[in-house]
Amino acid sequence: MIKGKVENIKDKIDGNELDLSLSNLTEVPVKELAAFPKATFLDLSCNNLTTLTPEFCGLTHLIKIDLSKNQLVCLPEEIGQLINLQHLDLYNNKLKQLPVGFSQLKSLKWLDLKDNPLESTLAKAAGDCLDEKQCKQCASRVLQHMKVLQEEADKERERRLLKEREQEMKKEAKQREKEAREREAQKKKKAEEKERKRKEYQAQMAALAAQEQQKKKREEKKKKAAQNQGKKTASESVPKAKRSICSMFFSLLIKLLLLLIVGVSSVLAVCQLTELRKEAFCVPLNIHFEETVRWAQGLEVVQQVIQKMSDFRT
Repeated sequence: MIKGKVENIKDKIDGNELDLSLSNLTEVPVKELAAFPKATFLDLSCNNLTTLTPEFCGLTHLIKIDLSKNQLVCLPEEIGQLINLQHLDLYNNKLKQLPVGFSQLKSLKWLDLKDNPLESTLAKAAGDCLDEKQCKQCASRVLQHMKVLQEEADKERERRLLKEREQEMKKEAKQREKEAREREAQKKKKAEEKERKRKEYQAQMAALAAQEQQKKKREEKKKKAAQNQGKKTASESVPKAKRSICSMFFSLLIKLLLLLIVGVSSVLAVCQLTELRKEAFCVPLNIHFEETVRWAQGLEVVQQVIQKMSDFRT
């Protein structure tokens, strides 16, 4: 035997009993024990075991286990997997409480928990375990006590899970509300952006319409001005044409009158200054000329002109 290990487990088997007591073990050789499924009674008393590994609970073939006089401070939660376990000796260890999974040992008929610093409610359920009957009662009462603890643990777990679910639901509800607010804000933002673009479009259309209206008014104004200018030109061209015709007629008349005066003056000069004055056609002209001169001299205006001319000569 080496400290903490077993040299030859097979030599420790006697029928269905495997005796590893007084082996100075600090851990259980689970893998080696699993090789002997016919050894349903395992004696691990009087060793230095402080804990059992979860793998130990995989030795489901065990019916009786003696762990008395060790240093166990706790049992694994998976101990409920030992579904065939009927006899469990935990005398003289350092256990204060049992795992909730202990309630799953439905085949357990015998239990000894003497000389353990058990918490008060568990110690009360365990009793004294001074004889076979009391150990059987211990197994029954402890299982019932652990079932109550299991139910309370389940309820507590359910309450915790329910609370977690409620918190999760609240969190999800808040998240949905947040997403809804974000969607609403996004929707509002899009609506505002759309409204802004619509107003900009309307403003652009109004500006274009105003520009078009102003352009149309300017064109109409230009058209009216052109029409008025045309009418004015037409109205002005008629008097101008009339004036032009009158001017031409008057100029022609003046020219004819001047020609007539020049012609008459020439004839009078010929009839007055040449020897032709005695001719038959000059006699009446000379007579008329002299009468006209006398008539003109009799006019006051002519006399004033003659007087001024005389004054000028002097």
